[in-house]
Amino acid sequence: MGHSPASRPGRPPLAAALCAALLMLLPALGAGERRRLACSTCRGIVDRFNQGLADTAKKNFGGGNTAWEEKTLSKYESSEIRLVEIIENLCDSSNFECNNMVEEHEELIEKWWFKLKKKYPDLFKWFCIETVEVCCPSGTYGPDCLACHGGSERPCHGNGRCDGDGTRSGDGSCSCNKEYTGDFCLDCSNGYFSTLRNETHSICTACHTACKTCTGSSNKDCQDCKEGWIKNEEAACVDLDECAASPCKDHQYCLNTDGSFSCKACDASCVGCTGEGCDKCKTCAPGYVKEDEKCTDIDECNLPEKICVKENQDCVNTSGSYKCVCSEGFEDKDGTCVQTVKTGEEVESETTEPSPTGHDDL
Repeated sequence: MGHSPASRPGRPPLAAALCAALLMLLPALGAGERRRLACSTCRGIVDRFNQGLADTAKKNFGGGNTAWEEKTLSKYESSEIRLVEIIENLCDSSNFECNNMVEEHEELIEKWWFKLKKKYPDLFKWFCIETVEVCCPSGTYGPDCLACHGGSERPCHGNGRCDGDGTRSGDGSCSCNKEYTGDFCLDCSNGYFSTLRNETHSICTACHTACKTCTGSSNKDCQDCKEGWIKNEEAACVDLDECAASPCKDHQYCLNTDGSFSCKACDASCVGCTGEGCDKCKTCAPGYVKEDEKCTDIDECNLPEKICVKENQDCVNTSGSYKCVCSEGFEDKDGTCVQTVKTGEEVESETTEPSPTGHDDL
């Protein structure tokens, strides 16, 4: 390290090979992407360096001879030993861009540590912006660190993101927040209106939910209504009742909502309906009858005339219908209920069943 580069462990051969392979692939990236990546890598190195400073602060000290510790600590704080400890933890082994940048500029980091740290305490500014020139000050962009659109103090007037902000890439143009539009993010998007506007500041507030464009916050301030809304006689945008046009199918009812509608399935007891439930049927479905304004299930099994007429058959009521099933002890054979044939084990079980007295019959 300036002092003894050999004091740092060498890079594993595989890591060095992968770094070389990555450098061959980097040209495939666009120039702008390479610049963004370089700044991001440099910023990460400085962040890890600052974390290393915190982690090694007063390392291995505490208790004992305070005067001796302070003297020894003072030596450690600016020592090569501490620098080596920090540098060795700047990059993960798999971060090839980081390892390559540290290896390329290690002498600069050493120079700052031993000679320039007090004069230039902001390592990011000195290293990433002014020395290796891969980043720009906040609010500027591009190779020459020009001011973003809207100025470097408040890029995009605080209402958007400057392309390339803080890097040596981008064109300084604004990507506005959803409320804003225009080259400088000073104009209001559709659905928003201006509550403050001057040369340096703009505040856009959401229109009423009924408005596509507006001049104020109420539905009377709409210039144009959103789809699903319509202007009334007072020029206010109000909900359009799409259900008045009966847009749903015969087995559905229409549910109007603000600015829209939905089609819902009628109750199973209905043939056509005006709303949810068995009390909103236009007519009752087969197997149901209207009682107390509701379509209720007909219990076919309790009708005066027997409905399951085959021998050994029982009737089971179901919603809107019924089933004819064979009675207990019988099973269906080609449409006829015949007595279930018992297996040999079942017969034997019955014949060996104990008598009521607890003794076998003689």
